Amino acid sequence: MRRVILASLLPVMLLACAPKAEVDELSARVEALEQRVKELESKPAAKAAGAAAAAPAAAASAEDEQAAMDLYNAANEAMEKGDIDDAKVKIDALLKDYGRTRIASRAVRVKRELDVVGKDVKTPQVEKWFQGSASDLNLEDGTTLVVFWEVWCPHCRREVPELQKLAEKYQGRMDVVGLTKITKSATEEKVTEFIKEQKVTYAIAKETGDASQEFAVSGIPAAAVVKDGKVVWRGHPGRLNEEMIDGWI
Repeated sequence: MRRVILASLLPVMLLACAPKAEVDELSARVEALEQRVKELESKPAAKAAGAAAAAPAAAASAEDEQAAMDLYNAANEAMEKGDIDDAKVKIDALLKDYGRTRIASRAVRVKRELDVVGKDVKTPQVEKWFQGSASDLNLEDGTTLVVFWEVWCPHCRREVPELQKLAEKYQGRMDVVGLTKITKSATEEKVTEFIKEQKVTYAIAKETGDASQEFAVSGIPAAAVVKDGKVVWRGHPGRLNEEMIDGWI
């Protein structure tokens, strides 16, 4: 490319009998043009490389999808039995061997929940108690079922009657506390009305958001069981059963 540029400039230089200063200036201009040409030539290659990197990975085979689903279901069964260690093994195997499957994204969420189990936690901050008091949320002592919910969430509302039954049955042996952040269309007034309408007796409080982060809450309803400052279970409240609770208390 430089030879082409020089060839086009050479006749001008010869006809004008340019002095050395002008020749040097022309050489500098040639070098600048060469650099610009290199930059322009490199852009298509960089663009192609970026497109290749952004291209989606090849879809997983039907066999891999089925194998991943089998592991996911097996992990869920282990969680329902309270066998968290076995559930962790199966979720880790799914993500390692079948990370390109559709179910893998759901497995990532489950893994975040399972990783909370065994973690030492402290009592979270509370902005306001709708009912109950700080004595109902002492995670360092005794067994506590912490439920994350919002009044606008239909799935959360559906779990309330069962949670109320658990609170009544295990009163004095396990505390039940519902934590809300008052998001979206929720208001403190709506929470108060809901508690009254549903005849909820367990403690309800507004949290700062730190508790949700501490317990890796990415969707609601969500729940965790804490015994003497250590998380012994984490998952959807609908997965809890009395056999599991009896084993903890």
